[in-house]
Parts: sequence; C-alpha cells; structure tokens
Amino acid sequence: MQAVLLVDFGSTYTKVTVVDLAEERIVGTAKAGTTIAGNIMDGLNEALAQIPEPEGGWNFVRKLACSSAAGGLKMVASGLVKELTAEAARRAALGAGARVLRVFSYELSPDDLEEIVSLRPDLLLLAGGTDGGNKEILLKNAEHLSRLPLSLPVVVAGNKVVAREAAEILGRRHAPVVVAGNVMPELNVLSVESARSAIREVFLQNIVQAKGLDKAEEFMERVLMPTPAAVLSAAELLAQGEGEEEGLGELLVVDVGGATTDVHSLAKGEPSKAGVMLKGLPEPFAKRTVEGDLGMRYSAPALGEAAGKRLAGNLGWPEEKVRERLELCAKEPWRLPATDEERDFDIAMGRLAVELAVERHAGTLEVVYTPFGATYLQHGKDLTQLPAVIGTGGVLLYHSRPLEILRGALFDPLQAGVLKPQDPAFYLDGEYILAAMGLLREIAPGTALRMMKKYLVKLVGGKTDGVVG
Repeated sequence: MQAVLLVDFGSTYTKVTVVDLAEERIVGTAKAGTTIAGNIMDGLNEALAQIPEPEGGWNFVRKLACSSAAGGLKMVASGLVKELTAEAARRAALGAGARVLRVFSYELSPDDLEEIVSLRPDLLLLAGGTDGGNKEILLKNAEHLSRLPLSLPVVVAGNKVVAREAAEILGRRHAPVVVAGNVMPELNVLSVESARSAIREVFLQNIVQAKGLDKAEEFMERVLMPTPAAVLSAAELLAQGEGEEEGLGELLVVDVGGATTDVHSLAKGEPSKAGVMLKGLPEPFAKRTVEGDLGMRYSAPALGEAAGKRLAGNLGWPEEKVRERLELCAKEPWRLPATDEERDFDIAMGRLAVELAVERHAGTLEVVYTPFGATYLQHGKDLTQLPAVIGTGGVLLYHSRPLEILRGALFDPLQAGVLKPQDPAFYLDGEYILAAMGLLREIAPGTALRMMKKYLVKLVGGKTDGVVG
C-alpha cells in the first residue's frame, strides 16, 4: 500500500485522512481535539490511532499538512483607496487562506496603529498606489509601521517604484520583509498571485513555528499551507480538471465551521442576462470570502446577532432561549447535539450561516434610472446559473438533513438583487476530504481530482444519492 498521510490541524479538531495512492482510495479518516496549547502531536496521534494500522504498522510514503490552528493565519492589510488597492490587498490575503482582521486605507492614523497592535496579527500586507502612481502613501505607511512596538512579518505589494524603499524602512522594525508584485499595477487591474505566493512562503517559513506547529514538522514533511488555501486549491482542481481528466465546471463550496463560514466560488461570474453592465473591480475566477461572525461554535453569539430575530422565528423559540443556546455553543465548542431539539437548533444555525455567507459572497444587481430608462449595474459575481454547490463542515457532515442546511445558498425571490444560485445540484463532502485533496494536489493532482469525483456525494431530498463520478 502506498499510504499518504494528510492532516488538517484545525482550530477545534485535528483531522486525519490516510489515502492509498496506488488504489486511489481513502483508507480511513478520523479526528481528535487539536492540542495546540501543549504538544500538537498529541491530538494528531490520538486521531491517527483511530484508524486501524496495517500489519507491520504505517509506512507513509508522504506526510503533508495544512493548518488553521491557533486562529489560522491572521492578517491586517493596508492600501490606498478603500475601493481599489485596499480591496485588492484584502482579496490577495483571502486568496492566500488568511483570516483578514482589518483592512485600512489611505494614510494610517495613530488610532489605526493602535488597533494593529491590539489585533496582534500574524502578518501585515502593505499595498498602495499603481505602478508609477502615488508613492507618498506607501512610504508614509512604511514609516508609521516601522515605529510599532512589535515586530511582524510584512509583505509589501504596492507601487513597484518605491516598494523596495518601503521594505528597507519596514526592515528597521519588522522581519522578514518580503517584496511581492503590486496587487494593482494599473487602475482596475488586479494581480494578486505574487502577493499570495509571498504570503504562503512567509506562513511556511515563519508563522508555522510561531504557532507551535514546528513540533508537527518533526513528524510531517511540512505544513504546506493554511487550511482555507488547501480547500480553495481542491475546489479549483475540481472545477477546472487536470490534463485529460475533466472537472465539474463552475461551482460553489460552502465550508461551515466552528469559528467562521467560508465561501469559495470557482466561476467567472459574468452577467447572465443581456443589458447588465459590470461595475467595480474585476472578480477573480477563484474567489474566497470568510465570515468571522457566522461560525457554529466560537462565534455563535455573533451569528445570532447577524441573523437578528430570524433564528428564533425559524425555530418558533423565545429569543431568550435562543440566546442561551448560542452562548452554550460558544462556551462548549466540542459539544455535539444529543437531542432532537439540539439537532434542530444546529440545523437552523447552519442554514442561516450558509444563507448569510453566500449572500455576502454573491454579487448584487442595482437598478439605476437615467433619462434613457433603467440601467442595470452588477457588482461582484453573478452566480445565478451556477450548476453545483458543495457543502463541507461539521454541521453538514454530522446531521441527517444536510440538504436543508445547504438550501440557504439558494436565490431568494424576496432579495432579487442578490445573485445567488437559482437551481444548482447539491453535493456533500461526506468524508471531509476537500482540505486533504488540496494537499494531495501538490504531489498527485490527477489522483486528487479522481478521488474527489469518487467520494463527493450528490444530495437528493436530504439524503445521499450516489457519487459525483
């Protein structure tokens, strides 16, 4: 057996997947509580012990990992204009698998600098100015950041004319300081791949050790990337295919977690109807958004606030009872629902998390009235014709009605301006393998694609109904 060990060190659980590379099958999956506060290997060993060993013990040919432990990769981004370079910096950070704590625009103020210190991010992304454009803001912000009372890794991805000068200024206080390509080299032109690569390298070389994951690297080959980046990589492979192995085409992945709900769209998102004009920055084909107030456990009270009275109304419960249950979810994040009432509550929470997260991810349609009649402007991606939605995350995997939860992603006629999918097929990542397949893509992309098509399950009437392939 060509056994490959694929590990996701999550904020709550360490998930282990063992794959037989030769037979392209899952040998076993398991999870245990992540032990980041002590020795992270304890949780890994506990999870691995749940999978029956072959005779003679494990002999892994490869051992790869991703991680969102200790809060994942927490970043702060800064750019020039909020709607332009600051937004470009945010997209670069999200695409790299980061959790973006805050995005600043224009010149950083003393209050902004104090907030950065209080947030204590893992990494700073400094952008600003098109190539040959505004130089002043990038240099001024580098000066301001060089006087912070803490040292952080920094990626500079702004005006190339002064990027290295800004890096030299930042180097007085921070390390490492890495120069990447400008996230907006020309007005309204995005170029985020260089910044994404730089963020990933900084994560691998510096942040892994800072989060106590270096102990795992003594056993694993390497912690390759943040977990959200692994999921996005798997989704991209599944959509686009590999060589002669076809993918599924455009799709949406909704990952409902304990702290956040992430949405990944692999789609062009161009207008599906004639007469609609695009407005704003171009959208990347592979786009990720993360909603830190829509988690099922750690951020459950925030989910309740975002949902307003809808959660109580959907359940038919008094608001006080809903608040108590939300607080319990946050206090006891490992607690699993044990009664029908608790399961109903989790399902209602999950559906609202999906509904709100996809609503924020999808594009919107705006009607503007002119002397020549109504004009339709599209902001963001049109996902109305998207053919597939894939669900992953604990609430979907461990409940009997995952389709009910995922239907929160559907287009709502009462919010006709929100361009959510209208009639997609729904699939479930029933073995919790998307992050693992993102890792496997690094060494065997064709195998990873075929395994996803083999193990993803189509949902019909709330039940599983066969595999994708």
